[in-house]
Amino acid sequence: MPILVNLDVMLARRKMKSKDLAARIGITEANLSLLKQGRVKGVRFETLAAICAALECQPGELLEYRADGGNVTGS
Repeated sequence: MPILVNLDVMLARRKMKSKDLAARIGITEANLSLLKQGRVKGVRFETLAAICAALECQPGELLEYRADGGNVTGS
């Protein structure tokens, strides 16, 4: 899929650990890890909004479209 998740970049910019973000937004570290790796088929707007609120960012800073597919995994 040509959508890349730049959550690691934003976490580094905000000097926040994945563990802290997961606790703050109320999801498991495992689910956050899957999201960071781009291994999910979808994200609830509620979850996306919570991430954006916690990281003080916009959805466009977390998600990126690449026509070449970026690093595609699976089918």
